[in-house]
Amino acid sequence: MDFVIIVSILFSYILIRATFFVFGVGRPKNLPPGPTLLPIIGNLHLLGDQPHQSLAKLAETHGPIMSLQLGQITTLVISSATAAKEVLQKQDLAFSTRHVPDALNACSHASHSVAWLPVCTEWRTLRRILNSNIFSNNSLEANECLRSKKVEELIAYCRKASVSNDYVDIGRAAFRTSLNLLSNTIFSKDVIDPYEDSGKEFKEVITSIMVEAGKPNLVDFFPVLKKIDPQGNRRRMSHYCGKVLKIFEELIKERLKMGRLKHDDLLDVCLNNIQDNPNENNHTHMEILFLDLFSAGTDTTSSTLEWAMAEVLHNPIVMKKAKEELEVVIGKGKMVKENDVGRLPYLSCIVKETLRLHPPVPLLLPRKVVKQVQLSGYTIPEGTKVLVNAWAIGRDPTIWDDSLVFNPQSFLESGRDVRGQDFDLIPFGAGRRICPGLPLAIRVVPVMLGSLLNNFDWSLDTNIQDKALDMSEKFGITLSKANPLCVVPIPLN
Repeated sequence: MDFVIIVSILFSYILIRATFFVFGVGRPKNLPPGPTLLPIIGNLHLLGDQPHQSLAKLAETHGPIMSLQLGQITTLVISSATAAKEVLQKQDLAFSTRHVPDALNACSHASHSVAWLPVCTEWRTLRRILNSNIFSNNSLEANECLRSKKVEELIAYCRKASVSNDYVDIGRAAFRTSLNLLSNTIFSKDVIDPYEDSGKEFKEVITSIMVEAGKPNLVDFFPVLKKIDPQGNRRRMSHYCGKVLKIFEELIKERLKMGRLKHDDLLDVCLNNIQDNPNENNHTHMEILFLDLFSAGTDTTSSTLEWAMAEVLHNPIVMKKAKEELEVVIGKGKMVKENDVGRLPYLSCIVKETLRLHPPVPLLLPRKVVKQVQLSGYTIPEGTKVLVNAWAIGRDPTIWDDSLVFNPQSFLESGRDVRGQDFDLIPFGAGRRICPGLPLAIRVVPVMLGSLLNNFDWSLDTNIQDKALDMSEKFGITLSKANPLCVVPIPLN
């Protein structure tokens, strides 16, 4: 009975506030244009199950700087390269704070995460640890042999499938490779068998974390419902995060039992940092940092590789050109090394074109305005949530010729890159909150893709042929393929 009373009071409160808001009472002046509001829900009914697509369609009517009212939350949607440059570069500091989805408060994730912390001392420390020990040029070069070994294991797994004429789930295989690559960088060991079709549960947990973080949640639109968690998003996220953090806890305990054995991995760096700067939150920071790396570095990489393979299989001319380039430059049937990629411009263009059409995080990570700011003549009030639709920008017909067609050739002359300087191609974001894993991703994905194409011919699994090349999207924080790409590797003649 008490629960019913609480819900009734909350609903009445929301109804009164929202009704006043719709009729302009308390609504900020000089907001960017946007669709007409409905009582209580505002524009929530317009999102659908593919928000990146719905928001892109709305922007065609209301413009590249658009405001929506999603429940109680005023939301700014950026859908053009020009507006993105203003937000992510020219006024980067004003827009640098994250708008944290409620589900990310599970296990104190947002309070310790490099992805969700505001720009502060803790955030700078975590970024420095990542940049110095994983993503710097020196660190990346030092670990090149490790990455090469993991790609060789991927090819060995595919070769085993080719012998038995079995199919390979590209997303799952790439996930295992990325997972073990990161686990060796962090813990100096594999966490799953690289030669077997294992790791399904781990992949499902990581994918579930990304989906829960990205799916629409009533609490994110009506914060007054936070204590109730009516859809259970935070409870489910606590379950998924708790599973992964438990694994990390056991790995840390295992390392501590070894004493001062030197491994030269990220865990060593973090434990040494804790020893030098003891703090009760340091262990939590460390575990959340590892969770950030695994969730951001596995799902996004495997999804990008899966999309790239799907697009190449869908475009036989692209496949032919890629294979010809690989044969001339590398030699048929050989592994692609990282220092080969600079001599494989068409392969690099395939990766860029994949990231244009299928950015791993279609709306980037949401931001929040902590202090009222002016943007292109509009007033953006304090507390506004900011979404940058990288998916829409990558398909903008005013920028890209045949914007919906997969055409790697267009990058050969354009010189556009994904490193955050060309705002019509920002799959990793830009500015101070650019994805720290970008330097690793642009090394790993071309090598994995090139090695798969150069070592096998590929055919669709006949049992699921139609679904395999269905290019439907599954929306979460990461944009994955709705149906897994399952293809059969065929030994080269």
